[in-house]
Amino acid sequence: MRLKFPIFSAAVAVLSGLIVLFFYFFPPLGAFDWRATLLQWAASLTAVALLVGVLNLASVHLGKLNDEGANPLYSGVLLIALVVTFLLVLVMGPVSETGQWVFNYIQLPIETSLMAVLAVSLAYASARMLRRRPTVFTLLFIGTVLIVLLGYSPLATAQLPLISELLVSLQAWVAQVPALAGARGILLGVALGTIATGLRILMAADRPYGG
Repeated sequence: MRLKFPIFSAAVAVLSGLIVLFFYFFPPLGAFDWRATLLQWAASLTAVALLVGVLNLASVHLGKLNDEGANPLYSGVLLIALVVTFLLVLVMGPVSETGQWVFNYIQLPIETSLMAVLAVSLAYASARMLRRRPTVFTLLFIGTVLIVLLGYSPLATAQLPLISELLVSLQAWVAQVPALAGARGILLGVALGTIATGLRILMAADRPYGG
């Protein structure tokens, strides 16, 4: 039997959101800060939800180990890395020397490799775009990719000393003006979407918590 309390869930969510929003603009009168307490509860629940997601991921890969048709190698590596990292960080702490070693010499190189794969993927996408009918936006994208890659490449700037200053200046301009403007536009869009979603939840128009 599945129990649902839509009115109670909506009331708790709306009341919690209004309390946090109110104390953002008006400081608490007493010593007890309801806003900080609710935010701490939310952070704790988020950590628990993340742990549940990790356990669900582990269960999925455990099922793949028993599946004869799937390749269990990657699932086994993921499970071993997950268990070893979790135990090390749980026992020694996330800021310990061992935890920092795992981050600096395992996670960070993997993230750097993914960024290198992204650069290669962009170059491959540019080559595929040239095979189609070129447009203004296609040429703009390819030109931007070439300027950024050559500007960041020390080999290109060393082999082309006459235009190295121009490449570096163009790369800096692209990173500081169009790219920064696009990133700020994306952040503004995310902020407006978050505000709209929060208002709809406060008015109980959307109920992601169920009911």
